[in-house]
Amino acid sequence: MADRYLTVALESRGVQCTARLLTDKAPRTCEAVWQALPLAGDVYHAKYARNEIYALFPAFTAEEPPLENPTVTPIPGDLCYFTFSDVQLGTASYGYGEGAPHQGRSTVVDLALFYERNNLLLNGDVGWVPGIVWGTVVEGLDVMAEACQGLWRNGAAGETLSFRRA
Repeated sequence: MADRYLTVALESRGVQCTARLLTDKAPRTCEAVWQALPLAGDVYHAKYARNEIYALFPAFTAEEPPLENPTVTPIPGDLCYFTFSDVQLGTASYGYGEGAPHQGRSTVVDLALFYERNNLLLNGDVGWVPGIVWGTVVEGLDVMAEACQGLWRNGAAGETLSFRRA
């Protein structure tokens, strides 16, 4: 199978990077995401995982992929897939108020980009939170990382994170 690529973008900032899907290591996850593209949603900057931005989506596949190619220590350029319930993402301390768009969904998909080193997927409430590494950034990570730092320092309100076929 030929390599598949996607564009990850911060729409308002006009910044994007290119990632290659890791179809050899996470075939079910890659296929689920590929079939769901394009995807776009409000961007969040991680509070505890450190150098991560992500967007939350409704489930887009009939059956969630298994924990293939898992990690709790993502590296710069990793694209990770997480599955949560609305209850797990239901506290205001994580930045999700009662009116959050994902409330009431039995399954919430979190697509994340890790842009710098020293990440640890350890949540104080539930412990380790392994993610599926399904893609890796191959071009533009430096520009994206700079924009992500801007999200951290200046806020993410009004910004959209998008994933689309390249």
